[in-house]
Formats: sequence, structure tokens, C-alpha cells
Amino acid sequence: MTVTHTVLNQAAPRRDVDEFALDTALREAVARYAPDADTGELHRIGELVGSAGFQEDARLANVHGPQLHTHDRWGHRVDDIEFHPAYHRIIGESLRAGTHSLAWTQDGPGADAERAARFMLFSQIEPGHACPVSMTHAVVPSLHTDSALADFWVPRATAADYDPRLIDPAEKTAVTFGMAMTEKQGGSDVRANTTRAVPAGDHHLITGHKWFCSAPQSDAFLVLAQLPEGLSCFVVPRVLPGGERNPFRIQRLKDKLGNRSNASSEVEFDGTHGWLLGDPGRGVRTIIEMVSRTRLDCVLGSAAGMRQGVAEAAWHARHRAAFGATLIDQPLMRSVLADLQLEAEAATWTALHIAAAHDDDAAAEGGGGSDRADFRRLATAVAKYWVCKRGPEHAYESLECLGGNGYTEAFPLARRYREQPVMAVWEGSGNVIVLDVLRALAREPHTAKAFLGYLETGLGRHADFDRAYEGLAAALQSALTAVSGGDASELARVQGGGRVLVEQMALLLQAAILLESAPTEVAEAFVAARLGADRGREYGTLPVGIDIDALVARA
Repeated sequence: MTVTHTVLNQAAPRRDVDEFALDTALREAVARYAPDADTGELHRIGELVGSAGFQEDARLANVHGPQLHTHDRWGHRVDDIEFHPAYHRIIGESLRAGTHSLAWTQDGPGADAERAARFMLFSQIEPGHACPVSMTHAVVPSLHTDSALADFWVPRATAADYDPRLIDPAEKTAVTFGMAMTEKQGGSDVRANTTRAVPAGDHHLITGHKWFCSAPQSDAFLVLAQLPEGLSCFVVPRVLPGGERNPFRIQRLKDKLGNRSNASSEVEFDGTHGWLLGDPGRGVRTIIEMVSRTRLDCVLGSAAGMRQGVAEAAWHARHRAAFGATLIDQPLMRSVLADLQLEAEAATWTALHIAAAHDDDAAAEGGGGSDRADFRRLATAVAKYWVCKRGPEHAYESLECLGGNGYTEAFPLARRYREQPVMAVWEGSGNVIVLDVLRALAREPHTAKAFLGYLETGLGRHADFDRAYEGLAAALQSALTAVSGGDASELARVQGGGRVLVEQMALLLQAAILLESAPTEVAEAFVAARLGADRGREYGTLPVGIDIDALVARA
């Protein structure tokens, strides 16, 4: 047998590592925003998700995605979804680590930021399971709208455990939640919904068809349906008290570009039992806090994906040689890696900063900290728009660092490239988010004041930041004048330039956060590369003077 050559110059698999220990930006952000965090647990999670076994489970859960069984072999309607055992292992570990509940079960400041870090570590390796985890986390504030429903559901939704059985929820100690808002005729325009609810004693019967129902295997859902008073919110369990299945017909699972391990579906309600949550006609207000927190989790997920991308790219570059030198020693590659790391750093620091801002909600409700809450509401939408928009391009550039290997399914970045767009689409695509920001400026101009107030903390530290701030302040003032005046042509002008405005807000937000909290070399590099006159369009086009060595080392 002739041996043509020996395999060499290939990077070993990046596995059996501590992902928390290797993520310098995340470790520093945790120290800044959650100084009392259980770092021992974060290292345990880092080792778990960095293990060969967890990585293999992530692969299996995506290769063998969920399968819908509408009927059993005798013809009975069952609407069951079958998952590969790898999926159950992953989401079980995630829920037991409190990625959904820590913000609610741990007292004191920093709980939201620590929960965010745990969520990001799991999402870095397997993001699909994070969808039901995120919704189970985010549903808690909405459930508290009704004390009786909260008393029953919140302890189960915040339990650090996993029980996938579809049985009477009263017999379970842990449950997961999903949501069903959008319909085929309206999409994000949920007020166009046609699903109806009629009273039936202490609850309602719901009839309609939802175009997107996330994680239909969940134990319960928040569902929007019309009452005479208007669009209202309902808690809809899969299994009714006593053990009977609630009419919940899963029509099909969506065949998606990415997010393959997660089940997304169309569902039909036909006399489906639901319990009113919040006031009739106030469904959007009731569910909006859940939407706000899942939007933040889109930011967390995108940042986690950026970390996976740059980590895999840097690993490959350290172990691959070309044209007489290791790739990581090649100036062009170092510029690309430094730029990818800079983007990941900005996303990570921004994500944890906004997560930490949720710790101020209780103070705001008590009459203090309202400026911080106003800042958080606007900053969440702005970060959701920008960080999630940057995710797919970052994933592509990271993939390209691996060359042909990156384009194959044997390596994780092809899966990540397909995954990143879902964070930009889910919970409001780009235009929807921009409209939400403009709506907030019109209805709550004090949020703009709070937002600019935070940006002012970055003034006087870098000339490029100061110039960009002055430009944004003028643009915001112009937008506020236009939306408050009500002139149709001016409103159209503001809306037409809405993406430019939100992009400026996002870049200054990230810069201010980095200037306040991140290492100086990171903050100054970001301001010069993203706000300076010499900024480039593609990754790897950093201006002269950037500390590339420091950024590559952090990658």
C-alpha cells in the first residue's frame, strides 16, 4: 500500500478547554458587573461546554433535529416532538446551571449579569436550546401581572431542573415556557392578529392559527388573542389540570436556515383553554417585558457567537502555517483576528452592561433609579439592532480564517454562520427595532435624555468620541423635534434615516461602555476603529496605532 503523505499542518480539535478561563473579556466583564459571582461555577460551566462530550452533543442535536409526530400509530392526535437525547442532555445541564433563573433566585446586585455570563457560555457552543431557556427566563415579569398565576407558575419556571414530560404541570417541579404571538397575515404587526378568545368560566377558549410558536414542546405559553376590549395576553398550558391534553395542534415544524436543534412551529388553537394574564385589551403591555428580556438574550446569544467565531479562528491561526510562517504571526491575519476580537469585546461588554442595568428595576419601581431604567429600555433595543446585525458578518469572517475547513460541516463555524441571523430576526427584525426606537423617542423623550446622559460619561477621553457625540446629540434633537411636531414629511424623513440614527447610537453606546469599564487599549482601539475618520469597512482594516498585539493576545 502506498502512503501518499502524512497528515500535518492541521490544527488539533479545540476541545477539553475551559471556555470561561479563555474568554478574557467575559471574565473581566463579570468582575466588573457581577463582582460577587460564583466564579467556581462559571469555570465548571466553562469546562463542561468546552469538553469533547458537550461539543459532540451540540453536533448531534443539530444533525438530528426535532421531529414532529402529530398522531400515534393508532390514529390518536398526540402532537409530540421527539428530540435526540443529546438535546435533552444539553438543555438539562443549562437549566440546572440556572441560565434561566439565576436573576430571579439570587439576591443582590450582579445576579442578572452573572446569569447572562452562564447563558452566554452555554450558547457559545449550542445556541438552539437557548430559545426555550430564554423564554422561560423572560416570562417571569409578565407572570407577576397576576398573583394567582404567578404563585402557581413562577416557582416551577425558576426551578433549577429539567423535566421534559408532558404531564399535569401541578405534578411537576420544573417547567419551561414558550410564546405564540405572530400570525401569517401580520407578522410583527401583532395588532392585526385574528385569533379570538371567548369567556368560559374562570378562563377563556381560544381559536386561531399562529404562524410562529417557539419551542412548542414547552409546558406553557404566553399567547396573544383578541377580546372585545382588544388584543389580550393568555397563559396557555399544554396539559390541563387533571392531565388532559389542551387542544394544541402542531401543524408543522419550520424548516429553518439555522437554529436546527430548536423546534419552531405553526400551531392551531381550537377551543384551547387559556387564562387571562393582565387586563383585557392590554396584551402587548403585558407581554412586552418578556419581549424586552428575550431581546437582551438575542444580544447575549450574538455576543456568544462572536466569541465562538474568534476563538476558533485564533485557534486555527495558532496551529496552521502558510508561506513560511504560522498564520497567527502573519500581519494580515493578525489584523483580522484583532478586529474580530474588538467586535466580540464590544458585544460582550455591552451585553453584560445592559444585563446589569436590569438590577436597577426594583429601585426604579420604588421611585429611584428611573433614569437608569429609561436608559436600559432604549439601550436594549439599540444593542439588539446593532450587535445582532454584526453577528452574521462576524461569523463569516471568522469562518474564512479557517479557509476551506471553515466552510465544511465538520467544523463548528458553518453551523454558527447559519445560526447568527436568527438573533437579528427573532423578537423584532432590524426595521421593527428602529421603529421601536423612534416610537420611544416620540412617546418617552426622557429615554433619549437618559441615553445621552450615559454617553456623556465618555466625553473628554477621546477626540473621535467627542466629535461623534456632538453629531448624535444634534441628530437626536432633530429627530425629537420632528416626531413631536407631527409633520408627515418630517416623520418620513426621520424614519427613512432611522437606521443611520440607531447605528450611531449603538456605536457610541458601545464606545462609552468600553471607555468606562474595559481596558484602555480595548476602548481606545474601538473608538478609533469604529468612530474615527480612518475606519475601514471590512474586518482587518484597522487604522494605524491600534494595539493589535494586545487584541490578538486577548483572542
